[in-house]
Amino acid sequence: MKQSTFFRVLFYIIGLLVLALGLTLNTKTGLGVSPIISVAYSTAVISGHNFGNMTLALYSLFVVIELILHLIREHRYVEESHGALSQAGKRDRKLIFLMDILQIPLSLIFTRFLNAFSALIPALYSGSESSAGEMAFRVIVLVIAIILTGIGAAMSLNMRIVPNPGDGIVQAIADTAHKSVGFTKNCFDVLNISITITLSLTFAGHLIGIGVGTILAMIGVGRTIAVFNHFTYDKMKQLAGIEN
Repeated sequence: MKQSTFFRVLFYIIGLLVLALGLTLNTKTGLGVSPIISVAYSTAVISGHNFGNMTLALYSLFVVIELILHLIREHRYVEESHGALSQAGKRDRKLIFLMDILQIPLSLIFTRFLNAFSALIPALYSGSESSAGEMAFRVIVLVIAIILTGIGAAMSLNMRIVPNPGDGIVQAIADTAHKSVGFTKNCFDVLNISITITLSLTFAGHLIGIGVGTILAMIGVGRTIAVFNHFTYDKMKQLAGIEN
């Protein structure tokens, strides 16, 4: 194995692990989970099912939606090109669909990471009202969780292997709607939060997984990715042999 390939795979795996750790810590603070997993988390709490398995189900749904969106994009392209599709276009189409399908086994592995961390890390809040010291500790862990989530997302995405379905669906929606990824990400986060609020109030009568941590994650994860890439992307790209 080439050294660059080794580093590429290494950074990718570490990124997934750090991302899973960050998301899990976010849920353990009890201050609100990350928007992208809020639907899976609230559904798991309401139904009593495993959080990792519910996330796997949600991610599988994301992959199905991605496939549909990519088919729509291809249909538009064929119509605009009057039925002509170049050999390069056919190769790109096969690669895109392959990357979509590979997100399902990736989701299976990633959600096992979530389950492992969830089993190892205890809840950081008690059922009664938190003391000042406990709340301060939870806020500190929340900040760490957001930073880890951003670093993990950046490392795995920068390696350009198989995207996490939560990122893949945002990219697919952005490409289909001809909108920026940042704007699409914000809209998708709002959609997930809205669904979570609806499910929570309908089936539990109170909010589940939505809190200050959810809002901070919406803002902080993107900023963390930007800062992390500013200081490390060029070096990581060089080690992993990634071209611009």
